[in-house]
Formats: sequence, structure tokens, C-alpha cells
Amino acid sequence: MTTTNENDNVTVATVAADVANSSNDSLSNFTINTPELSASCRTKSQQEQQQQKQQQQPRVVRRRRRNQAKDDAIVIDPKLLETAMKESNLPSAYSFEITKTVQRILQLNARRVALQMPEGLLLYASVLADVLKRLVAATCRKISTNDAVPTDVSSLQVSILGDVTYGACCVDDLGAQALGCDLLVHYGHSCLVPIQHTAIPCLYVFVEITIDVDHLIECFQLTMQEQTRQNGNSNDKASRPHVYLLGTIQFRHALSQAKTMLQEIGYYVSIPQAKPLSPGEVLGCTSPVLATTTAESTSYDHLVNALVLFVADGRFHLESTLISNPHIPLFLRYDPYSKTMTEESYQHDQMHTIRRAAIRKAQNGKVFGIILGTLGRQGNPAILHRLQTLLRAHDKRSFVMLASEITPSKLALFGSKVDAWVQIACPRLSVDWGHHLSPTTPVLNPYELFVCLGETEFQERYPMDYYASAGGPWSNYHGNNSQRQHNLAVETTSSY
Repeated sequence: MTTTNENDNVTVATVAADVANSSNDSLSNFTINTPELSASCRTKSQQEQQQQKQQQQPRVVRRRRRNQAKDDAIVIDPKLLETAMKESNLPSAYSFEITKTVQRILQLNARRVALQMPEGLLLYASVLADVLKRLVAATCRKISTNDAVPTDVSSLQVSILGDVTYGACCVDDLGAQALGCDLLVHYGHSCLVPIQHTAIPCLYVFVEITIDVDHLIECFQLTMQEQTRQNGNSNDKASRPHVYLLGTIQFRHALSQAKTMLQEIGYYVSIPQAKPLSPGEVLGCTSPVLATTTAESTSYDHLVNALVLFVADGRFHLESTLISNPHIPLFLRYDPYSKTMTEESYQHDQMHTIRRAAIRKAQNGKVFGIILGTLGRQGNPAILHRLQTLLRAHDKRSFVMLASEITPSKLALFGSKVDAWVQIACPRLSVDWGHHLSPTTPVLNPYELFVCLGETEFQERYPMDYYASAGGPWSNYHGNNSQRQHNLAVETTSSY
């Protein structure tokens, strides 16, 4: 029987005849060059090479996490936990992660613990301290016969840090260390300062809050219906705007629920992320850069068919997204406490005018004062080193001043001896309050100093990337800035 391969037009019968008629060539030297056989040989050869590589590679031994055995031994009585939480009257919608905190305390054998939280949560601090002390003591008694968990932490001492806390950049591990604490529990913010860089072990508790997502979606639908009626637009699926869901860290789970519900009613929804932050998380100084158009237009005069639905109880974090995304035509903010939805806007032209004027004035300066923020971990020594090096390269004199708070009265003490200030604390201080902190002397942030010295151009989409991994050289995670180290052997404290 003769069979034909249509791909290479070679018949098996013809090949067999060629072999039989070949008297001069041995069969061992005869090669049948068909695509199927060549592919088969290559596949077999690749498999053999892959097996050899696997044999040469060392076997990966997966070990249990160092403290896994200790964690397994720490089991909190669920009835005791339920009773303690009920008697504490802590809001049930707030997740204070009590179990994880107690386990961390016992795992570290911590005798002294510091609690740090923003003012909005400070009213729960003393109650949290009592709950932790009670659960730690009870758990220690229950597992006193287990050597994996020492019992000498039963008399836990808890300190409450009362200094102002604006964000996770204010994590005060140094203050907690000065108090002799073995652990710092920071509430209400994400992990901006990596735990490997803190002076003592630090536990971040986001305090996620359960909200009425159904009401959020209902408010959004009613708002979009009104927008459609006013603008005379069609409400069909094809003309609906792209919805970007953003908010503060407390509502990250609510964003995921809202995304599912909006997709079910026909909206295209995404939750942007500015890594290393969580998806949808926005800081006052860091926000995702949202897409413009397929052509990726950089002009903020070119608006796109998209909107931002922001979940937060204030404007500070929202303004970060407003500043860095002027091309988005509509911003809606849902307040989960008052259960209201409002349309928000920002005066981009006015802000740009003020900041450009400050930068131009600083360009003529010869003496720059660098303010390193000492409120928690606001000031990054690596950025300080970078700015000092940059100023010296441009023949500018500089000195360093440490300050936990920047006020007009402090800056006024220097009078005309300082031509311009650069603050390494919060970039929004310059954007929002720079012209009020010193009416006569510019107060720049690190990005604006780069513009001032001609190292980068002023961006129409003003960057809010201070804690973004893709941020510029003025940001905390750019290059060596993430190490938060200052080489004192190379750079002196003052070059004035």
C-alpha cells in the first residue's frame, strides 16, 4: 500500500524503492529527511538534554518556616477571643487582627509592646492594649507546659505612642526602641518602610473596614444615570466609561467586591496598582498612573472616556490621584461613613503655576537648606545623600537641618541666609503648603529640585510616585534609595 504525506510530497513507497536500489550507499549512511522525523529527533534530543539538566541541578529541599513550629503551638481559645472582643466593645466592622498580633507577641517572646496608630484610631488604643494583655496572659497559662512558647511574657507591658501619625512613613520604630520595646504594632497603614529596615520587629495591621458595598454600587448607578441625562449621552454598554477603582488600604476588599458587582451590570472595571502597594491602594504621595488612550497621549487636555471611583472619607489621598491623572475627566468619591458620593476636581493650572514659580526662583539660589524629616521614617538618608551630591555637582552650597515638623516660624529664623529649601519628608508639603511655609523662600520637594537643577523636565502629569517601585530618582524605591543608607564616610553632614 502506498501512503502519501501531503506536507512534504514524499511517498513511503518511493523511499523504500530508493533504499532497495541503493547498492553503493550503506543503509547506515542513508538519511530520510522528512519534517516529521526531523521534528521527532529534535524533540527526543531536547528531552534528553532537559533530563541531563535536571539531574545536574541540586534538589530543592523545602524547609518549614523558621517559626512555623512555634506558630503551630500558639492557639488562642476561640471562646476566650470571642468573649474578650465582645467585652471590649471594639467596632465589629474593624479588623484589628488580634489573633495575629498575639501570635507575633508570643513568637518573639516580647515583654514590651508599643502601639502606634493615626488619630482616627487612637480612641481604641487603650482598649486594644487591655485585650492584648488579657489574651497573651491567658494563652501563656494554657500552653505553659509547651517549651515552644515561654511563659515569661504573661506580664505584658503595652505602651501607646501618642505622637502624630500621618501615614506609614511615620512608623516610629526608633521611638519604640528608645522605650525598650521588643515589638511595634503599627495600625492603619501599609508597609512602606520594609520590616528589615526597622530597628525593632514591626507588625503592620491595615485595619480593614467592612462597608456597605451594595449602597456604594447603588449610589454609583444613580450618579451615572444623572450624568447620562445631563450630558445627553447614550447609556448603552459600548459608550459606558472605563471605571478605575481606587481607595485607601482599609477598603481594599471592598474594591474587589465592587469590581465584581460593576462587571455584572456591564461596566469594564480595573483596579490599578502602583507596586509595591496593594492593588487599588493610594497614598497621599503615591498613586497609580492611569492609562490615557491607545496612543498614550501625554497632554492632559486630551480627556478619555474613563472615570475614577474612589473610596475614602477624605480628599488627601484622592488628591494624589487627581494630581497625577489630569486627563481623567470624572472623579467620584464615595464616603463609606456618611454614605455620600461627590464629584471631585483639582485646580491643576493654579498648582502648576505656583510650583513652576518656586522652581524658577530657586534656580538662582546659591545656598540650599535640606530638611530631613525625623517624624518616624519620613526622611530617607539615601535621598539626602543623592541630593547633596547633586547640589555639589551644580556648585551649590548646602546644609542639613533635622526637623520633625516644618513650620513657617522655624524657616523664618534663617531669614535671607537661605536661598531655597528642599524638604525630604512629605512631597505634598511643598505642593500643598510650600508657598505658605515661606512666602519669600521657595520650599521644594526632591522632584522639584531635580527640575530646578535641570536634571529632569517639569512634567504636565505631576508625578505622585514617592513610594512607587517605578518612581524617579527622587523616590524612595529608586535604585539605592530603597536601602535607606547614607554613607557618612563619604558625605559630611554639612557642606555649607
